[in-house]
Amino acid sequence: MARHALKYSNACKGIDVIEKTTFLSSLGKDIPASIVVALVALPLCLGIALASGAPLFSGLIAGIVGGIVVGTLSKSQLSVSGPAAGLTVIVLDALEVLPSWEVFLLAVALSGLIQVALFFTRSGTLSEFVPSSVITGMLAAIGLILILKQIPHALGYDGDFQGSLSFLQPDGLNTLSALFYAARDFFLPGPMLIALISLCFLFWWDAKKPKDGPLRLLPGPLVVVIFGVLANEAFRLFAPALAIEPSHLVQVPMAGSLGEFVGQFRTPDFSAIGMADVWIVALTLAIVASLESLLCVKAVDELDPRRRTTDKNHELLAQGGGNFLSGLIGGLPLTSVIVRSSANVAAGAETKSSAILHGFWLLLSVLLVPALLNLIPLAALAAILVQVGYKLNTPELYLRRWQQGWHQFVPFIATISAILFTDLLRGIIIGLSIGFVFVVARNFRTAVSVANDDAFWLVSARRNLYFIHKYELQKSLGKVPDGASVVIDLERAEFVDPDNVDIINSFARNAKFRDITLSIRGDIDHLDAVRLDAPRKKVAYA
Repeated sequence: MARHALKYSNACKGIDVIEKTTFLSSLGKDIPASIVVALVALPLCLGIALASGAPLFSGLIAGIVGGIVVGTLSKSQLSVSGPAAGLTVIVLDALEVLPSWEVFLLAVALSGLIQVALFFTRSGTLSEFVPSSVITGMLAAIGLILILKQIPHALGYDGDFQGSLSFLQPDGLNTLSALFYAARDFFLPGPMLIALISLCFLFWWDAKKPKDGPLRLLPGPLVVVIFGVLANEAFRLFAPALAIEPSHLVQVPMAGSLGEFVGQFRTPDFSAIGMADVWIVALTLAIVASLESLLCVKAVDELDPRRRTTDKNHELLAQGGGNFLSGLIGGLPLTSVIVRSSANVAAGAETKSSAILHGFWLLLSVLLVPALLNLIPLAALAAILVQVGYKLNTPELYLRRWQQGWHQFVPFIATISAILFTDLLRGIIIGLSIGFVFVVARNFRTAVSVANDDAFWLVSARRNLYFIHKYELQKSLGKVPDGASVVIDLERAEFVDPDNVDIINSFARNAKFRDITLSIRGDIDHLDAVRLDAPRKKVAYA
């Protein structure tokens, strides 16, 4: 666990200084935040396990391991790991292919080892090439999905599992049609009252929360959960028609004894290690889980008020260690999860102590007070997630991207739309494809300039020349007439792609047949043309 964190504070005269915050001083915010995250994570772990066709307890195991193990190993201060909705389809399909749950656990453990192997190949650095417009689009899409997905739960309809991010639902509806269906046929006043009052309180508490005194540490979501439990119990006593049914409450598996609790843990069937299907599932889980984790961690870095940067490659080691242990003791595969991480940031966490502690709270709660947890209405948790969704999806975010221009706004909106109408993984891939098109187009423009003054020509590289600049370089050199004196200025280019080097070399070899005098500025390897300190004279651009 980190011994200290860097804390930014405003000094006099508006100068930002960095001061050290001890581990103990950060607990004042990390402990309340960890409780909020645990309350949010609990139904998500159960819902994802149910949607995956796995034992419910396996989702809790993954949540506990994601908090304690991954939280300890990770260098991310704010991301929270656990079972992810993006893996439900893979898990569901794998359980149909593999002969038993224990064989699937072997695949989960092996996927963790594969992620550790990816750490040694430094594959995590690839995430740094994701455009920021796609990352912010992903965050906004998650916020929008949280709002749309939680409204039916707030109205008393739970046809879609908690934590789902897919547009199409298991009940045949989709994210948008479920809203009309819930409002028309499942408009239950009990859940709606709890959700509405809870949501109003959360926004009021954010605006009016005391800045000093002990109340400053009181998490609004915890108040909402307590209110939801007490309100539903009051409904049972005084207004039975408003009471919320058990299907709309948290449903934690209850063990009758410590031995029964321990008996819910399972171990892999190592005798199946030679099965080809086991390795196929393991590789699929490793690739998808790594992609989701890296993008989530990068997104959480964007949310971090201190803008700390996480070592993405090291995150593969942390996730791999978590998946290996989760598979060994009977848990689902896990990733860094944006919903829980966003709730962690929104709750005011400062260090990774919050993520680690949330794992301990999950373990203690399912071990000691499962009956109490089963009194929590999903409507209260829906209000918490709706507020988190709004914080990820503020109008200011759209305005800022619009002001940055089309090359930022279009990939941003495309990513939001793709994630909303497909799922997280497919949406990110679509957003990345569109984002990279704009990146290429932006970098393709005016990389090479041409200027001339009578018989003197200057062809300049304004920045590094990559493969995409081949056509522009060829076109620029093609303007040089026979008998001219030419300078190719590469001083502003630290890198020239080998294909562009070949173009320059071909031009140099052809120059002597065209009576062209050629010189080059800049230290670029593998150029055959003679380098001279060519005269610097002002010329008019062609």
